Amino acid sequence: MVKVTASEVNNLRKATGAGMMDCKNALVEADGNMDKAIEILRKKGQKVAAKRADRDSNEGAVIANVNDNNNTGVIVSLNCETDFVAKNDSFVNLAKQLADIALEHNSLDSLLAADFNGMTVSEKLTEQTGVIGEKIEIGGFKKLEAPFVGSYIHAGNKIATLVGLSANVDNAETVAKDVAMQAAAMNPIALNEDGVDASVVEKEIEIAKDQLRQEGKPEAMLDNIAKGKLKRFFKDNTLVNQAFIKDSKISVADYVKTYGDVSVTAFERVALG
Repeated sequence: MVKVTASEVNNLRKATGAGMMDCKNALVEADGNMDKAIEILRKKGQKVAAKRADRDSNEGAVIANVNDNNNTGVIVSLNCETDFVAKNDSFVNLAKQLADIALEHNSLDSLLAADFNGMTVSEKLTEQTGVIGEKIEIGGFKKLEAPFVGSYIHAGNKIATLVGLSANVDNAETVAKDVAMQAAAMNPIALNEDGVDASVVEKEIEIAKDQLRQEGKPEAMLDNIAKGKLKRFFKDNTLVNQAFIKDSKISVADYVKTYGDVSVTAFERVALG
């Protein structure tokens, strides 16, 4: 049996994140060949991934990342099976590394095919599935571009949001973060009325009419009253029309206007579960 040094085991551990014994066993099986040992660990990951393919991966870390120019942002959700793994520093660091890579990609497929220290991101996830022993996958990927992009990650990495502004005004970072926090807390369904799907609008109108009929309102009045209820629905559920959580007397749109000639152009929100 080939002798494996502690230094060799440590180098493999640094390269893969696998446990000390797993690294030692892989090096012994590979007759000390580092590349072959990495391949052995990767195949172990493939076996674990196949066994756990039907498991739920509702835990994880959701990371928002914005480029140095503050005009492009991404959210990546790295999912796993248990909260224990999700809180592990190495798992969170992996999620952050993926978010760094994601800034250069426009789709999940492109991200999965991207290079990660000599292997693809997809191969890295398979490798780490073997290392950790849980199903690991990218559960969400969102990208946003705007003249200014801000971000917010809720405590515990369970929710992350991005907000795009129409201009890079003074204190843009502050206003963008405030609105991103709003989106995280209030979970709006759209930016404004125009962004709400027509099927959702139709459903809300029908719900309102049914409620009014039960209250005994005349059929001829239903349309007008239902439209009023729809306005309230938009106020509660669209980001720029919501009451600002730090000052409920004004809307989010009005708050943003206090920073000058600027408006919210888009937002993205990713949450676990």
